[in-house]
Parts: sequence; C-alpha cells; structure tokens
Amino acid sequence: MHPFSGHFDFVQTDRPSKALVRLLCIGLCLMLAACGSRPESGALALSTQAAPGARTHNIMIVTTRERDERPDTYFNGERAGTIDYATASISVPPSHEAGAIEWPSTFPGDPEKSFVARAASYTPDRAAMRADLDRRLMELPKGQRSVFLFIHGYNTLFSESLFRFTQFVHDADYKGVPLLFSWASRGQLQDYVYDLNSALVARSALEATLEDLANSKAERIVVLAHSMGNWLMMETARQLTPAQLRRLGPKIDQIVMAAPDIDIDVFKEQLQALKRRTKVSKPFIILVSEDDRALNISSRIAGGKARVGAYENDEELAGLGAVVINLTKLEAKDRINHSKFAEMAKYSPELGLLVEQKGLKQVNSDQARQGDAPVETLATLVANTAQIAITLPVALVTAPITILQGAKAQ
Repeated sequence: MHPFSGHFDFVQTDRPSKALVRLLCIGLCLMLAACGSRPESGALALSTQAAPGARTHNIMIVTTRERDERPDTYFNGERAGTIDYATASISVPPSHEAGAIEWPSTFPGDPEKSFVARAASYTPDRAAMRADLDRRLMELPKGQRSVFLFIHGYNTLFSESLFRFTQFVHDADYKGVPLLFSWASRGQLQDYVYDLNSALVARSALEATLEDLANSKAERIVVLAHSMGNWLMMETARQLTPAQLRRLGPKIDQIVMAAPDIDIDVFKEQLQALKRRTKVSKPFIILVSEDDRALNISSRIAGGKARVGAYENDEELAGLGAVVINLTKLEAKDRINHSKFAEMAKYSPELGLLVEQKGLKQVNSDQARQGDAPVETLATLVANTAQIAITLPVALVTAPITILQGAKAQ
C-alpha cells in the first residue's frame, strides 16, 4: 500500500469536545428537514407495478460498505474491510421534478409518483463486475462507450447515494454506463470523524475501481465527487502510481468536484503533488457555493479553515487550473445549500460539466473575433440559463454552437 501523505490535522480519535457536540447540534437543526425522509432500510423493495412514462436506470455499484441482512437493504454504513459489488435498476416517475428525489412514503412505492427499485442483486466478484462493465460498454455504439463514476459525500446512507445518483443520471439524460462508488458513511451527522476515516479506508478500493475503468472497454470516463467524496478522490489520486496515471489519464474526460469538503491549503498541496507526478492536461471543474451551510460547519470543526466548496476567491482556484462555477445564486432544494450540484444536471451535460463528454472547446479571443468558429461563451450561456457566475482559467472557453443550441432548447 502506498503511504498516506495527506493532511488531516483536524481529525480527532478521542471523544468529541462539548463545543463540537454543540456545533453538531446546530447542524442537526439546520439539516433535519433534508434528512427526515431518508430510509435506513427497505428502500430496494422491488416493484412490478406498471408505470407508463417512467424510466429505469441500471446502476452498477462498487462499495466498501458492509452487507445488511435486513430485507431489501443490501448495505449499511459499517466498513466491510473488502470491496463488494452489486447492481440495481431504479425507476424514475413520469412526474419527476428535476433535481429532486421523490421518496416513497412506504416501500416499494408507487412508480407513477416515486423512485422505486425494479431489480437488485449482488455481483459475485470483481471479475464478474469487470465482465458486466465491458459487456454493457460494448452494447453501446463506438464513440459513445463512456462511464460515469459518482463518489458521494458525508452523511449519506446507501439508498440515498443510489437514488441521488439515479436522479442525476436521469436529469442529465446520460446514455453510458453509470457506476456508483459508495463508501461506508453511516449517514449520521455526529459521525463526521467516522465518515472521514471511512473515506480514507476506501482509498485502495477506489484505486482498484479506477484501475478497472482504465483497463475496461470505456473510451471516456467522467468522475463526479460530492462533498467528502472529493477528499477520497484526491487522496486516491495521490497514491496512484505514474504507470496507473498514464493508463487512466487519456480516458478521463472530466473531473467534477461538487461542494468539495477539503481544506483549501490541503487542496493546493494535493494539486501541486499531482502536477509533480503527472501532466494534468484537463482542468478540474469545481462547483462552489458561498452559502453552503454544511461546509460552513465543517470549516468551524476544522479550526476555521475555508473549505474548497465554499471558497470565496474564485480567481485563486482558477489560477490553480480549475474551472470554477459559482452556484451561490442558484436556488437549492435542501435548506443547507449543500446539494446544489443535483440541480445542475437539468442544465445539460453539453455545458461541459458532466456526463456526455462532448467536452469544452478552448479558443482564444483572436480566433473568436476572426469568426473562425460560431461560438458563444460558456459564461454567457450559464448566466442565461442557471443565473450563476463562472471564472475560467483560460481567456475564452466555449462549446460548439450546436451543443449550446441543444443546451438552450432544454
């Protein structure tokens, strides 16, 4: 195993202080509304009820969670000590509102009104997972064989990670193979330190998953990490060998960091370490929001150090080589403003953010003035559609005009 070289001075292994307990209680008051409907068990009860207009998404699952013996639950928040695999087919109702998860009031739920499970099963082993991945990729047309890898964040139950990912895949109209990496979060506010250490424990499992994707039939890979999942992603990237980075790099189309729960100084060091070991040819896309209450609490736990996902200096992040999309003005469905990334799927993968891997085309201002290509700035497009600000590390970043028109039509 590669030595861990990250920074986590704020991690405490003994009993939390009274001040920390009070802080978590404040956070609990803020987050109760967002957490109240999340089921701890039974969410994968199967429904066979017909629902015209509903769409089913087949999600591959890699996890470090412990198997759960409760019916229709599959995994809990404890650490398994090994990597496990599964698949699940989740149906999205025809009445679905973009950015939302329509949880059933009882399971299995009504597929006309709520997310329901249509199928679920464990996958025997890693070899079976890799075979299934390649089979699904080869069923796609050449040029469209893509994988979308999602790494969830802190305080996330297994069913919640699965349903949230399904929501994003659905709203983005993703056509490739969606793969959920679900690490052992207990889904409890008071278990911040447990979750953080669970994320660190999952590094080797994520490394193995990235290795499998690099060796698969995938032509392109998009990675989306949320909150503490970004910490896991960055620390895993640090421990990849140069040979692994060379195999994986050409297939990575985009890395999107949504509300990263990472100390800003640690993030700078992580990026510098990566740049020393490999050529970073494509920028990270970072979704930030200055009103993210969850990251505000995390910052206070960490001694007042700013978190990347709530960092106010967009220009500094852009200077590190990141495309920064500021979501502060975007209205969130959760009261703590921590899941705004879920709203972004409906603004189309053609924005160059995620999923379809159409990519951003970089042109300089001279080319634009000379009319070499009919272009419209991504900043203008995003301002018109999502009412958010954008800071870019290049003079002008645009997408082909046909892609922009498609995005506007949505």
